[in-house]
Amino acid sequence: MPKVAYHLTYPERRTTSVVFASPHSGRDYPWTFLRRTTLNEHSVRSSEDAFVDQLFECAPEVGAPFIKAGAPRAYVDLNRSEDELDPALIEGVSKVGHNPRVASGLGVIPRVVANGQAIYTGKLSLAEARRRIDTYWKPYHTALGGQLDQAFLMFGQAILVDCHSMPHEAMDAVARRGVRRPEVVLGDRFGASASSDIVDQIEAAFQRAGLVVTRNTPFAGAYITQAYGRPMRGRHAIQVEIDRALYMNEQLIRPNGHFDAFRALLRGVIREIADIGRPLAKPLAAE
Repeated sequence: MPKVAYHLTYPERRTTSVVFASPHSGRDYPWTFLRRTTLNEHSVRSSEDAFVDQLFECAPEVGAPFIKAGAPRAYVDLNRSEDELDPALIEGVSKVGHNPRVASGLGVIPRVVANGQAIYTGKLSLAEARRRIDTYWKPYHTALGGQLDQAFLMFGQAILVDCHSMPHEAMDAVARRGVRRPEVVLGDRFGASASSDIVDQIEAAFQRAGLVVTRNTPFAGAYITQAYGRPMRGRHAIQVEIDRALYMNEQLIRPNGHFDAFRALLRGVIREIADIGRPLAKPLAAE
């Protein structure tokens, strides 16, 4: 079993309503899982947001908490609802309606990794699925929800920045000849999970760093933005997808020669995003 459900790094002094999270960068693959999967240790990592946690680990230095997954995505997907159970993988689960994520094998307990590669040869028991959800999914979301509640109590709002990475080829369909292809995709569920003002400011922070940003296509946000984004109540959730080619070799799943420079570039972006959630200084009273 993965050792922990999540890792939470808290700032020395919390100064912003922003919470950074990385639900897909877990890489603690238990040997019992690796023994059961049909994939080798390299292939099973293909759907992992490798190194995203390292890119955003400076968040506590700018006054924001940072939570990251302990369990890998191929084991349990924290960006799915706990009831997104796949009847093609889990015994005793009945098909209820049509859920495209579950149908494609990407439920809360995934059936496939990237490129549709099957993880298992047979089915899992419902008890095993429930054990993973109870041991890893629920604690992660309890901790994440707690950080957002605390932000709201302290600052009157909560801003979740949900950090992900995307394959370079993901933008092939939207890239246009003669124009720089998007490198960052912000997902706010087409305005349903965050106020446009906050998303505008996050977009501007990435753009000032020289990155090309687009919104909601092809990634508008999944369960986490849907569950935590309530902009009318002062709770905002924005998904950030970053092109993996900017900092890693996707085939080898290793940092590339640009990793350190890109991480340094993101440090400034992270600081600017944290600034969005800082309370404005109160004006001095007139004498």
